[in-house]
Amino acid sequence: MSPAVSGTARLGRRTKDLTQRLEAGDIAVIDHEDIDRVAAEALVERRPAAVINAAASTSGRYPNAGPRILVEAGIVLVDAVGPALFETLRDGDAITIEHGAVHRDGEVVLHGEAQDDATVAAAQEAAREGLSEQLELFAENTMEYMLRERDLLLDGVGAPDVRTPLHGRSVLIVVRGYHYKEDLATLRPFIRENRPVLIGVDGGADAVLDSGLRPDMIIGDMDSVSDRALRSGAELVVHAYRDGRAPGLERLSELGLEDRAVVFAASGTSEDIAMLMADEKGASVIVAVGTHGTLEEFLDKGRAGMSSTFLTRLRIGSKLVDAKGVSRLYRQRISTLQLVLLALAGLVALGAALWSTEGGQALFQIVGARLDGLLSAFTLLFEPRPAGP
Repeated sequence: MSPAVSGTARLGRRTKDLTQRLEAGDIAVIDHEDIDRVAAEALVERRPAAVINAAASTSGRYPNAGPRILVEAGIVLVDAVGPALFETLRDGDAITIEHGAVHRDGEVVLHGEAQDDATVAAAQEAAREGLSEQLELFAENTMEYMLRERDLLLDGVGAPDVRTPLHGRSVLIVVRGYHYKEDLATLRPFIRENRPVLIGVDGGADAVLDSGLRPDMIIGDMDSVSDRALRSGAELVVHAYRDGRAPGLERLSELGLEDRAVVFAASGTSEDIAMLMADEKGASVIVAVGTHGTLEEFLDKGRAGMSSTFLTRLRIGSKLVDAKGVSRLYRQRISTLQLVLLALAGLVALGAALWSTEGGQALFQIVGARLDGLLSAFTLLFEPRPAGP
C-alpha cells in the first residue's frame, strides 16, 4: 500500500500544459483517460509527489504504458476520482493522499483507487483483450480518412505555399514524443554536416531551442508551443480544421504574429501535415524525431489520429527516415576511465617504439637534458642566498 504523501495541488485538465508549471513535490491533478507514455514521462521529469486522475488511467481500451511508468518511478497514483475532483479542489490547495483518500484541512474530501504494481499489471492484462476491437476500428477509420483526404494524400492538393525553401533539402521534423531528447542529441553530427530544415511540431519547436538550435518552421495548432519559440523567427504554419477554422490564429493574433502565419487545413495530425508538407515541397529526405510509428504509439494517439499517421507514412515511403531509438542504438559504452587508459597505453607504445631507434634515443636524451635544466632552474629559486657584508 502506498504511503501517505502531502503536497500542493496543481490542477490541469491538459497534462502537457500542467507539466510546464509543475514543481517537484507538487501533487498533479489531471483528467487524462489512458495516460500515454509521453505524458507519463513528462510527469516523471517534473518529479511530483503524486498524481490524482479524475479519469481512468487505463480504461481497458488498450494496454497503455503511462500508469506503469508513474508507479515504477515511485509516484503515488490515485485513479478514477471522478468529475468532482476539479469541482472540489482548487489550485494551490494543501492536500494529503492516503490509501486512495484525498484529505484537505484534516477531512476526507475525495476518494479514488490507489494504484500499485499489481493493480497496474492486472489492468494492462485485461486491456490486451480489447486490442482486436481497436484494430477493427483502426481499419474503419483508415478507410474513412483515405476517402476524405485522397486529394492531399495522392496529389498534395491543399498544401499552402511557404517561404522556407524545402526542395532538394534534408528536413528534420521534431515532435515531442518518445525519446525525442536523446535522439535529437544523437543527431547533432547529422545536423552539423547536412544543415537540414528544422521543423518543430508544436512543442517540438521548444525541444529544438532547448538543444541550442533554432527551428526554421513551426507547424501545429499552436496550443503547446511557447511564446519564445513562436517569436524565434521561424515560419509559422497553423494547422486548421478541414472546414478552415484555425483556433491557433487567435493566439498568434494576440502575440502580433498573425501576419507571418499561413494556414494548412487538413484533418490529420500536426506531425502528419508536417511530413506531407515536406514531401510535397520536394524534400530529398525526411528525418523524423519523436513521431509515432508503432501500434502502441498509434493507440496512444487515439483512433482519430491513427489512420492519418499510418497513411501518411505510406504516402512518403522510402523518403522517411525514422530516428526513433537511434540514441539507444549508438549509446556510448566506453567509460572515460577506459578512454584514459587506452590513451596512456598508446603513449607507452609510442615511447617504446621511439626508444628502439637511434633517433628516438637521441630525442629522449635531448628532452631529458631540457627537463633537467628546467628542474635545476626551478630549484635555484628556493636556495638560500648568502647574506650581505
